[in-house]
Amino acid sequence: MPTIDSYAAVLWDMDGTLVDTEPCWTVAALDLAKRHDGTWSAEQSLEVVGFDLIDSARYMRAQMGIELEPEQIVEEMLDSVIAQVQQAVPWRSGARELLASLNDAGVPCALVTMSWTRLVEPIVQRLPQGSFAAVVTGDSVERGKPHPEPYLTAARLLDVLAGDCLAIEDSSPGATSAQAAGCTVLCAPLHISVPPGPGRVFVDGLCGLTAQSAIVA
Repeated sequence: MPTIDSYAAVLWDMDGTLVDTEPCWTVAALDLAKRHDGTWSAEQSLEVVGFDLIDSARYMRAQMGIELEPEQIVEEMLDSVIAQVQQAVPWRSGARELLASLNDAGVPCALVTMSWTRLVEPIVQRLPQGSFAAVVTGDSVERGKPHPEPYLTAARLLDVLAGDCLAIEDSSPGATSAQAAGCTVLCAPLHISVPPGPGRVFVDGLCGLTAQSAIVA
């Protein structure tokens, strides 16, 4: 039975995995719809969890019935989420402890998120320096999750094979992206369910997990 530290690297999703920011994104979307006379619901926000931000913005534009360009939707959403995060980073329970355990064990870690750099930076800056050896953001890749490019990019930056990596994800688009790249996926659903699939391992949460924790692949 493999342990987490038996993988060449651990590739972390951010929203919903490292930090519980999905409620922040919901607030941002509801405020956006209100400002621009659109319609949106908290339930609809769950439909775009884990997806590339521009793809999500295109969907939101159509569903909200607003005329903003997708890029402007993303920028306004980011403004709101960043403002919320600057008040207090909503770390997911157990995430920082697992990350610290992996760092102590010498396991390379990368952050693989569809959030854009300007949201990622203030979150990463609140972690110990060097917590992530590489960071892949939604505005640094051409094709976002569920496409495998983000995870393939992270593996390349760490100079490891994606097939030798463990990805930690909370969403179906993220798990699909990691699985398509060849990673084993440790699925820790939070706000939405993740369907089972080949190479997917499920846990109830991250609390209590360490680099030496065994997982059933």
